Amino acid sequence: MLPLLAGGLLLTLAIALGCGSAEPALADVPRLLLWPDDSLGADILHTLRLPRALAAVGTGALLALAGALMQILLRNPLADPYVLGLSGGSALGALSVIALGGGLLAIHAGAFLGALGAVLLVFGLARHDLGRLDAVSSQDSSPRLLLTGVMLSALCGAGISLILTLSPAERLRGMLFWMLGDLSGSVSPWPALIAAPLLCLLLWPFGRELNLLLRGPGPAQMLGVPVAGVRAMLFLAASAAASLAVATAGTVGFVGLVVPHALRLALGNDQRLLLPACALTGGLFLLAADTLARTLLAPVQLPVGAITALVGAPTFIALLTQRARSRA
Repeated sequence: MLPLLAGGLLLTLAIALGCGSAEPALADVPRLLLWPDDSLGADILHTLRLPRALAAVGTGALLALAGALMQILLRNPLADPYVLGLSGGSALGALSVIALGGGLLAIHAGAFLGALGAVLLVFGLARHDLGRLDAVSSQDSSPRLLLTGVMLSALCGAGISLILTLSPAERLRGMLFWMLGDLSGSVSPWPALIAAPLLCLLLWPFGRELNLLLRGPGPAQMLGVPVAGVRAMLFLAASAAASLAVATAGTVGFVGLVVPHALRLALGNDQRLLLPACALTGGLFLLAADTLARTLLAPVQLPVGAITALVGAPTFIALLTQRARSRA
């Protein structure tokens, strides 16, 4: 399955590099990638399309991984960095640093601290559900955790609006990039592109522990899993993935919800297979969405967050309806 997903990702990447309102055409992409010249097509390919496409792949992979990790932590298929407030907290932290005139490294640090603070706040406010999650009994949907995350997202949105209102006009253009979820302003794709496979490699040896944690903290503890340490690792990994994704592409929603849930239905719950599959599919999904965003109404470019929301929001509603019917 993983080779098939990797092949689909490469095919989507080739199509993305050959699509646009200007040259180069798809047939010229292999030649210009291997033997670039001084033509306009080569310049567009190497300075615009290729960095943007690679940023989409890395960002999508990180968002899907963050969603999969949050779903393990909560044992809930509706958990998602966007829904639980990680993306909003990360964007709030990044915008705060931009408003203060911080550099790129400070923006990444602000995004990480914002995401980590959002996770800790969600779990702190919903500590009653944490107690239920510690039970040895069957899995729980933890609706209070999800509702707390939704309310935190609204609170972060209010904070972002306040920062935008009070910021000087010369900084608003850069700040709006974080709000729209747009890949056209990505400075460098390499941090996100390297972090996604690195995160998969770091988590792969813990596949057994992650699988057992899905049974509940109580059974996992009895089977020898250091639950506190594994949970802390999931906290940090999900926060780092979400914050780096936001720092690269702004606030892009629903990738972390749709991709892990669909793959779990297709592949099962073995995290040693599911996590790398999420990274590949998340990159493919966001790359396809970004290609649509920049070609659908070309030369006008749409924010990629709007495309993912058009797919993710109906999916989220369908999942909620399905779970309500199953409970009934």
